[in-house]
Amino acid sequence: MGLLNKIFGDQSPGSASKPTEFETLLEAGMEELRLKTAAHKQGWGLGTAARWDLDQSHGNLIFTFGDGTVATCPAQIIGTFDSTTGEWLWAWANPSLAEPLKRDSLKVKEYGENHQITKLTAHEWFGKENDAWQMAALACKLCEAQGAYRGPAGKTFVFMTFGKVELSKK
Repeated sequence: MGLLNKIFGDQSPGSASKPTEFETLLEAGMEELRLKTAAHKQGWGLGTAARWDLDQSHGNLIFTFGDGTVATCPAQIIGTFDSTTGEWLWAWANPSLAEPLKRDSLKVKEYGENHQITKLTAHEWFGKENDAWQMAALACKLCEAQGAYRGPAGKTFVFMTFGKVELSKK
């Protein structure tokens, strides 16, 4: 059973309802993100860095590895997810974030406005972490990003998309 089937029910042929265009887009985004993530894990070690940093002044996501390798890529913040309350807050609605880092979240909002999808236009909503991953995957797809990352910040996670990764040694 697919991820969206668990959330939205059985969508197999012959079931009572067919997936909406938005549900299909979410599933496609999640599948693309799974493939991109696997490629980044194998290619440069996404998920294995000793630390991550976000330089808001330059818009860069920086991964530092134990061997001194540094992976740097342009980033966009999509939103934050509070793992304690289940609250999602869109980057475009967060006044503490640098405006240039909200560009992709604003594109997702625009898509939501054009297709009347409340989840994409409400400043905040409550859900599960998988819902937050879906929003990151959607942004990755709509904005043609190279991948997505969930950066832990205490009990809150910052969901970001990123562009081309450049590797260097310290």
